[in-house]
Amino acid sequence: MHALTHSLSNLFGACPEIALFLALVIGCWIGRFRFGSFQLGGVAGSLLAAVLISQVGVHIDSGIKNVLFALFIYAVGYQSGPQFFRSLGRQSLREILMAVVLALSGLLTVVAVARLFHLDKGLSAGLAAGGLTQSAIIGTAGSSLEKLGLPLAQVQQLQGNVAVGYAVTYIFGSIGPILLCINVLPWLMKRSIRDDALKAEAEQAGGVHVLGEGEVTALPTLVGRVYRVAQAGLTIAEVESWASGVVVEQVLRNGKTTSISPDFTLNADDQVLLVGQRTNVLATGQKLGQELGDVPGMSLSLLRRNVVLSRPDFTGKTVHECAQSLSSAARHGVYLVAFLRDGKTLPASPDMTVQAGDIVTLLGTSEDVQRVAAQIGTILVPSIKTDLIFHSLGVALGLLIGLGVVHLGSIPLTLGSGGGALLSGLLFGWYQNRHPLKGNMPTAASALLVDIGLAGFVAVTGLQSGQQAIQTIMQHGITLFLLGVVVTLLPLTLTMLFGRYVLRYDNTAVFAGALAGSRSANPAFGEVLNKAGNAVPTTPFAITYAVANVLLTLLGPLVVAFS
Repeated sequence: MHALTHSLSNLFGACPEIALFLALVIGCWIGRFRFGSFQLGGVAGSLLAAVLISQVGVHIDSGIKNVLFALFIYAVGYQSGPQFFRSLGRQSLREILMAVVLALSGLLTVVAVARLFHLDKGLSAGLAAGGLTQSAIIGTAGSSLEKLGLPLAQVQQLQGNVAVGYAVTYIFGSIGPILLCINVLPWLMKRSIRDDALKAEAEQAGGVHVLGEGEVTALPTLVGRVYRVAQAGLTIAEVESWASGVVVEQVLRNGKTTSISPDFTLNADDQVLLVGQRTNVLATGQKLGQELGDVPGMSLSLLRRNVVLSRPDFTGKTVHECAQSLSSAARHGVYLVAFLRDGKTLPASPDMTVQAGDIVTLLGTSEDVQRVAAQIGTILVPSIKTDLIFHSLGVALGLLIGLGVVHLGSIPLTLGSGGGALLSGLLFGWYQNRHPLKGNMPTAASALLVDIGLAGFVAVTGLQSGQQAIQTIMQHGITLFLLGVVVTLLPLTLTMLFGRYVLRYDNTAVFAGALAGSRSANPAFGEVLNKAGNAVPTTPFAITYAVANVLLTLLGPLVVAFS
């Protein structure tokens, strides 16, 4: 056993990155197991696996952790930028109250525990920093200890105890919110995060059902049907006049495709391809003749493209008014099948008012779609490429913002790298939504940054602090660890009950995002996002996260003062 430990220590010493990815492998595998309704998840699993691996001795640079965390939190902000800024206002009051309640209950819990168990000010502050996973408390509490007028040796001893308390309680401080947000909260709400995330997404889209990956509608609105003409002498224009939006796309005569125009006259037994709204196509087809199945030689490919509405005269007009400003020949054979604003699909109704930056999805032949797009805006060509210039600038600016410090009296307040990257991601996501031709990042790319960024961050944290945490627990006993469990769970539980029964949260996904943010619990939020499968929890998380970052930082001097 000693030989194996020695070999692993040498291996991880030569290449500590192996330990990181091994922790991800083991942790994500453990996280998949389900015990009834309980599931640990990949993030908590990676943290536990990293703590286990750290016992053989791993030295990994903190720069890796900082980069992974910055990528994670920036991508989260980028995904939800448009929705976040749209949600600011009086409706944000609930999220602000959530963060305030957690900070107050956290302070009271730490002070009560410290007095009941006669903890010194250093251990109390460390308990707050680790149990609430707010590393900034170490700095603010350490500064406050220096101003107590105590002998230098005693101050250094207390500051050392801050680190001890933090090391012992931080691991469960990261895991506890995951367990509560992912397992306890859905039990309390009696609904799953995923179901409510889909419900909220549909409400934000005005009731429009957004198809998931691999989903197709059983009754498509737009269809193509082939009919055999029963009555000779009809023109294409006459057939298309029978129902709104129905067009004749192809005519097969004597087994050969024929060039057509509005005044083209149909013969009996001609085979005609009609395209349009299902009900209108069926009504037109019944008048035209017998419907046919697959017809050899008759096929048509339709192109689906997103187009940014950039014509200034469209702004403020309805969709119907915009369509009527185009000639009938220009819009012939082109269908508006979706309408997007701020990243959300809205009902494509004729009375929808157009705003700058709106995106419409057009369907038609390639020639028809290109013709209309040239008159109304610019086609967004799908791309799997990420604009690295745009997003590297976003991350860099976020980290720069995080370096800024504002002093509240003698207390230094800062957003830190996490808060700065989140704010930058929100701003860059909002800007890209307004200017969709710039700053492309495919959804799969941002999802990868979120997943590997968060899991990698907590794994590095476990590798760095796991050995010290276990040694400290062995040295000081289990009591301090259990007190950390109380500090982690009690304020979160009280805040959860406050949110459910006082603030009346009724959507599990939104509630879970707000609860995770009120504790600045990034690992918990990552698991909430995984369960939700969309960005619905992000906006409440971003609001509570920003407020909690400030309030929890302020706890350091308060714990020192009252414990």
